[in-house]
Amino acid sequence: MSVWDDLVGQRPVIAGLMRAAGGDGMTHAWLFTGPPGSGRSNAAIAFAAALQCETGTGCGHCKSCHTVMSGSHADVRVVRTEKLSIGVDEVRDLVRRAGLAPAGDRWQIMIVEDSDRLTEQACNALLKAIEEPTARTVWLLCAPTVEDVLPTIRSRCRLVTLTTPPADDVAAFLVRTLEVGPELAAAAARASQGHIGRARALARDEQTRLRRRQVVQLPARLTSVGSCMQAATNVSEIAKEEAEAITSDLDAREKQDLDAAYGVVERGRRPREYAPALGALEKDQKTRAKRRVLDVADRCLMDLTSVYRDAIAFSVGAPGALVNEEMRAEVAEVARRTTPEELLRMIDAIFAAREQMLEFNVPPLLALESMMLALRLPGGAGR
Repeated sequence: MSVWDDLVGQRPVIAGLMRAAGGDGMTHAWLFTGPPGSGRSNAAIAFAAALQCETGTGCGHCKSCHTVMSGSHADVRVVRTEKLSIGVDEVRDLVRRAGLAPAGDRWQIMIVEDSDRLTEQACNALLKAIEEPTARTVWLLCAPTVEDVLPTIRSRCRLVTLTTPPADDVAAFLVRTLEVGPELAAAAARASQGHIGRARALARDEQTRLRRRQVVQLPARLTSVGSCMQAATNVSEIAKEEAEAITSDLDAREKQDLDAAYGVVERGRRPREYAPALGALEKDQKTRAKRRVLDVADRCLMDLTSVYRDAIAFSVGAPGALVNEEMRAEVAEVARRTTPEELLRMIDAIFAAREQMLEFNVPPLLALESMMLALRLPGGAGR
């Protein structure tokens, strides 16, 4: 076992990072990019462990490797957010820490998992730190694409590009780490479309598989305006339900931690400072819940897209192995009732809905209703 074992299907990336950890091509700033679920953050953390490793390889056995991977290393700081953005105050605190000498004898490492969510002021604060690095500080930034990062920042970073891992590699990873059967692992790997976190959830949770099944069964049922409106409502409710399942336990733990910090007990007196702290926490939780709903809705749209891509494969006479193999009959029906050009327009409608929700803050239900109408199968009823 080593720190690289959880990087699925990224052998060239691992080889390059191992060389850098050994001193070949090492630099002070790195930018990890790749599609969602490809393992950008995992790659950055594994690289940090290798840089701090007592053997310089990321052995996975030494104390430094263990502490980095568990998030407790004194010289490795990870910034991640559940909010819509990372503000300048948080980045300034990170820059201040980066200017300190490391506690150990190797590197001071700063990992920013959501570099694409930095505000303009935060970017400017980070740029100055990267332009004038201290001798033993390393910055590891993560973002979906290089275009998501300020040009002046990315031009000062060495680029590490991760790719979507092959389904066979994802399935083997699930069998090894979750000890699930090969058939379930293969189905989860296909359905995840290379998203490792999604594959894990699909492999170990029946409710997650059920919610996905409800989404991918929709295209064949979009035959009328009424069915389109109902489908939009269903997807909206699925997104809210899954987001609630993800955040409810975390919200409760944060509330308990806040109460404990202020010495608050049920029906007891509350310090004057407690009410503002509780208000700030609830505001943050509300923002996180909104982001979770958008993230889950976006994942639902990617699941829908997989059906139309499978249908295009049918339309051009090359079905092969489908993402939604268990729905081959339904996919064939969608392909029979449409043309490849119409299927491409439907995929465009899905991506337009994603842009409306994620970039222009259109209410999810409104964006989904417009999208579902564009996905209605030709020849369906008018109502």
